[in-house]
Formats: sequence, C-alpha cells, structure tokens
Amino acid sequence: QVQLVVPMAVVFAPGSVPGDLPRPLPFRDVQEMEISVNLRTSVTSRYEMRYRSTTAQEEAALAAATAREADAALYPLQDTTLGSLTMYVVPETSSLLPQGINVYVGKHRSALLRAGGGLAALQARLREVTQLMSFTATSIAAALSDRVPDGQLGPDARRNLKSSLGYEITFSLLNPDPKSHTVDWDIEGAVNRFVKPVLDKLSLVANFSVAGGILYYAVLGVTPRYDKESSSFLLSAHSLPHVINPVEARLGSSAASLYPVLNFLLYVPERSHSPLYIQDKDGAPVSTNAFHSPRWGGIMVYNVEAPASPQVSLPLHVDVDMARVMEVFLAQLRLLFGLSREEVPPEFLLEGPGNEGLADWELDHLLWAHAVENIATVSTTLTSLAQLLDKIGNIVIKDDVASEVYRAVASVQSAVTELSLGHLLAAFQASKEAVTCSERAFFDPSLLHLLYFPDDQKFAIYIPLFLPMAVPILLSLAKIVRESRLRKKEPTKMD
Repeated sequence: QVQLVVPMAVVFAPGSVPGDLPRPLPFRDVQEMEISVNLRTSVTSRYEMRYRSTTAQEEAALAAATAREADAALYPLQDTTLGSLTMYVVPETSSLLPQGINVYVGKHRSALLRAGGGLAALQARLREVTQLMSFTATSIAAALSDRVPDGQLGPDARRNLKSSLGYEITFSLLNPDPKSHTVDWDIEGAVNRFVKPVLDKLSLVANFSVAGGILYYAVLGVTPRYDKESSSFLLSAHSLPHVINPVEARLGSSAASLYPVLNFLLYVPERSHSPLYIQDKDGAPVSTNAFHSPRWGGIMVYNVEAPASPQVSLPLHVDVDMARVMEVFLAQLRLLFGLSREEVPPEFLLEGPGNEGLADWELDHLLWAHAVENIATVSTTLTSLAQLLDKIGNIVIKDDVASEVYRAVASVQSAVTELSLGHLLAAFQASKEAVTCSERAFFDPSLLHLLYFPDDQKFAIYIPLFLPMAVPILLSLAKIVRESRLRKKEPTKMD
C-alpha cells in the first residue's frame, strides 16, 4: 500500500483570511483521498496543509504589479523542495490577478488564489489546484496501467512512455528526392538551443542521449491523395499508422538500444507530391502539419515552396526553419512524457514554462507518476522471480544475485517510506535503485531456467543413456550371485 504525501503551505495575505477558520493562524490540517487502482491495490493521497499568514518579505513581493512579477519575487522565499506546494491567498479585490481570473499557477511550485466565499469554497479551489500541480487519479492510473482493468482506463492512459532509466532521442531528416531538394538543417544548434534546456530539467527523471541524421530516398509507406480544389496532396488520419513501419525499417535505431527510443522525423515531400498536408479525422488540415505516435515519436511534414519559374535549376536549396520545427517536436515530447496541459477551468491562468520546456510542478508531476510506476515494476519483477525459483527446486542462487534481491527489497521499502514522509526526490531515487537491482537479479545469466531441468526431464534424458550399460552389469551381478550360491551347496572334499 502506497501513500503519497504532499507538504503544502497555504499563506494568507492581509485581508484574505476567511471569517470561518476553525482556529487562529497558524495551524495544520490534513486531507486524505483514496485512489482505487483495482480490487487489491489502492493509493492514498494525503495533503498535509500548513495555514499561516504572510511574512513582511512575502507581503512586499505580493505588492508587485503583475502575477508573473509576484511569482518571480516569491520564488526565493518559498519551500522549493520537490513535491512541495505553496498557495498564496490574496484579497478578493486584489488587482494582482487579471479580471475574471481566480487562480494563477506559476512556473515554480506556487500559485496565487483569489479569496472568495468561506473556508469550504477556498478548500474546493485548493483541491483543484493541488491536483493540477501534483497528481490526479488519472495520472496515477496511467502510471499503473498494467494493473488497471482495461475497461476503467481512459483512451490516453497508454499514450505516455513507460518509466525507464534512460531514453534515446533521434532527430532524422527524411529527404526522399535529393535530386530536387538539397536540404540543410542545423540540428546541432537547434538541439543545444531548444532541446538541451528541457533535457537538463528532465535529467532528474532519466539519462538522455540525442542523435541526429539525414536519410536519403526514404519515402512514406502511403501514397498521398491529390486534391484538385486545393491543388495539393493530402494524408488522411486513417492512413497515418501505415506511414511509420516502412520508415522505421530504415531507421533501425531501436534494434541495438537498451532504452526506449523516441523518433522525431522531419519529412520534406518529394517534388511530385508537394505540397503535402495532413488531415485530421474530420477532414480538416492539421495546423502543425505533424502527428505523433504514442510511445514512439512524431513526424512533421515540411513543405518547400515551389519555385516561381519552372526553368529554375535543380536541386533547390532549402534552409529549414528550426525554431518552427523544434516547437512542434518539443510539444510532441511533452505529450509522450504525459506533460500535456489538461483542460483547466476558465478562471485558471497557467504561466508558460519558458525556455526550460516544463515548469517545476510539471517535473514533480512526472516524478510522482514514475516513482509509483517504479514501485509497481519492482513488485512485479520480484514476484515473477520468486515464482520462477519456487518452480525450479534445484536452482542455484549465487550470493551476488541474492544481494541484488535484498537491495531491491530494501530500496523499494525505502521508496514507500520516503513517499509517506513527503520526500519526493529521495523516494524517486530509491525507486530507481530498486528497479536497477531487481532487473539485474531477474536477468542474471545464472538464473536462466533453461539451465535447469525438472526431475521428469532428467529421467527422460538419463535413462536412454544408462539403461544399455545397466543391462549387462545387472546380468553379470545375477550370474555372480547364482555361482556363489552353487559353491556353498557343493560338499567339500576331505583328504
């Protein structure tokens, strides 16, 4: 049983304290909610709330002109521990939040809430914000999707990448018509400028490696349909799944990889199929001209403008606008990690993540989900290992395998304990250690079940070998016994 504890501070600015508080500030309160996964498993979420008034420094920060400036000024004053949240309640008449906005969620681990109504209304608003910034029943169910009955899973539950110790990201430019197009793309500069800040932030979650390359004469596996009205070629939504297999055969990156591979492909259509546009299920053009495949990656079609005069010399030189391309690829990367911004009420205002690609609370969102998933993975791995050992009675378990199992059990217990104390980072690191140890033990070469035989197989193997040898030996023994008996019966001759 796993308990997820979120340490949380609710800070009241002057003039925002509800009149029906149960006791004077400061005081503590606890709210619990049970997230049911299946009949045997449930996860308890526990919000440990500390209500208090603002300090003089926080009041000065809240006197800023805009919510964004206040958020930046409050950041050095708040608890920045991973998994913790700070909610600042401002008066109902405050001009800090724009008209019609009651909640502002910043880039870090804090939010501004407009006071309104009594304590019950405030707590309902707090519950909405905390679920947005920490975890929801949906995100926990998606993390434990292997244990949730199929009927209870949402359509996007299996979209996110499974938790892993590392990921490999490949950016590939597909140029099927090099005779018509010479394409230049500054992938190294784009990765350093756009992708590196995001991966630096995600380095807490896993290790990342990035590769880039160009594939010539790589065509999509589907012939696009020509549309006379728009004088363009169209790829419909139902044909998109057939695009990936032929391209993936050319990539070949996942075959030699230990970790999941994320493929981001930029496709420059051949001249005979230009311009090429992707349609959604309703037949409308997709604004980004891109699509993504869950747990695999994404493909973007990059159209080249046709030359003004037909006599222009080929191949045409094309410089790819990397800012436009990376904007799409980073949005797809967020989708693959389950960081898509969910639908929020209209009175919520969410600050953009900026260059880092994800806010601090979004990183926490990822760590909560991956910590729970890692604990479930270790539990499954060790259970499978125990069942294997029970099945093969004569299996030899070496000391180093045993120590890995002990370390996995100790680490997973530590992860559960740290989660119940609200220490998200320590819990996540312990869960990663537990996964590493359990996988190392499970895949140890000495535990291959093919090395050991059940007793009935031993008899089946050895009887044909020893029976032909045993027959003459047994006959000889019988003859020796018979002769010895005859000797005893014969009377002894006396001189």
